[in-house]
Amino acid sequence: MYVRFAQLALLASATFAQSRNVAVIAHRGEHLKNPENTLAEFAEAARVGADYFELDVRTTADGKLVLMHDATVDRTTNGKGEVARLTFAQIRALQPAVPTFDEALEFARGKIGVYVDAKDITAAEVVEHLAKYGLTDKVVIYSGRILAEVQKLEPHLRVMPEARSVEVAQRLVAELRPKVMAFDAGDFKQEVIAVAKQAGALVYVDRLGPVDNPKGWQEAIDLGADGIQTDHPEDLVNYLRRMAPGVHPK
Repeated sequence: MYVRFAQLALLASATFAQSRNVAVIAHRGEHLKNPENTLAEFAEAARVGADYFELDVRTTADGKLVLMHDATVDRTTNGKGEVARLTFAQIRALQPAVPTFDEALEFARGKIGVYVDAKDITAAEVVEHLAKYGLTDKVVIYSGRILAEVQKLEPHLRVMPEARSVEVAQRLVAELRPKVMAFDAGDFKQEVIAVAKQAGALVYVDRLGPVDNPKGWQEAIDLGADGIQTDHPEDLVNYLRRMAPGVHPK
């Protein structure tokens, strides 16, 4: 649910209405009501009107792509061990059920965008799987290591590097020319945001923990956020709708 968010701003001593779209990104899906990185929480994120759900992709010992935030299965399932050392059959037997990357992409098609956090997956696999489900235009890809290769393989994909600092953001703009840049509490600062804006990149920011509330969301919007990642997608959707009465999803 992209909401066209209208706000009043002062520029050159004149007041004018400025509109833009603010995307709602469900962090690991709607995971406060459902087990994280599961199809149930992705379905809930779509139901409440989020524009994206975020997922984390890792590779099993036998080369299958599964969804798991941590390097181990210990925290979120009834099993133990590293994803990279377990076979797909071993992981598939755990509870709650661990989805595959394919299952998540198949669900998302035609319903909602996907924010891919590429934890342990090759660039070629990312490109291949997104193309298979026709989601090239419906995703953003976050990673610390494979973005340049992803972009080389498929220039139309929206890679999303972490801004980090003015210097790093400037280098990333020069090297990748990203259409989107990621921000968190450490780098969401006016001078770093300005680098992304000047390059024409969208600003997607995490508002998690103590700032994941209306005050934090509004501060992010005021600083120029084009997308907000939240653990409370339904509340954020409703907040944006209240702040922009009568405006419908784009």
